[in-house]
Amino acid sequence: MAVLVLDPTIEQGLRASREATDGDKWNEVWDGVLVMPSLPNDEHQEIQANLLPLLTVVGIPQLGKVRAGVNVSDRHPDWMENYRGPDVVVYLDGNPAVNHSTHWVGGPDFLAEIASPGENPRQKLDFYAKVNTHEVLIVDRYPWALELYRLAAGRLDLVGRADLSNPAVLTSGVLPLTFQLRDGTPRPTILVTHTTTGQTWVA
Repeated sequence: MAVLVLDPTIEQGLRASREATDGDKWNEVWDGVLVMPSLPNDEHQEIQANLLPLLTVVGIPQLGKVRAGVNVSDRHPDWMENYRGPDVVVYLDGNPAVNHSTHWVGGPDFLAEIASPGENPRQKLDFYAKVNTHEVLIVDRYPWALELYRLAAGRLDLVGRADLSNPAVLTSGVLPLTFQLRDGTPRPTILVTHTTTGQTWVA
């Protein structure tokens, strides 16, 4: 359940508590409203950490930049009034987005959002479309599912969904990769396949 805090004393206490645990680095600001998502648990960080070297193996660094936890905004210099923090981003060469060190103005070619409790990454899709993000992979864990969205006519439209009862193969239109959800222990895994070489990895 979301909570709207209007008492400035309580707000200051929440901010101080978040900062004391270094949790404020995961904060976002949506059109001037501070958003405090759930802190990423170990499973969340494991998936994120697995995706990063996988993209490196594919050879993306030679074609652009792969990053974890960057700030994506639609403005500069007052970027902290409106930004999101996707879990993994890929900016390919030729992307017109500008890297300002603290944040990027403009969307990546590909990004991944790993859902945490109480969080709905789909609420960010309008923003990601506005900054011209080409493709979004959502890794949902409550229940487990993968969703792939692609930019078309200014909108990020759902192009494929996979869950444990429907292990569909989701094919990226940006990267030479497919994504498929596989059942497993202690958690389901994401099977990633290179569309040219057939090489596979597990995230």
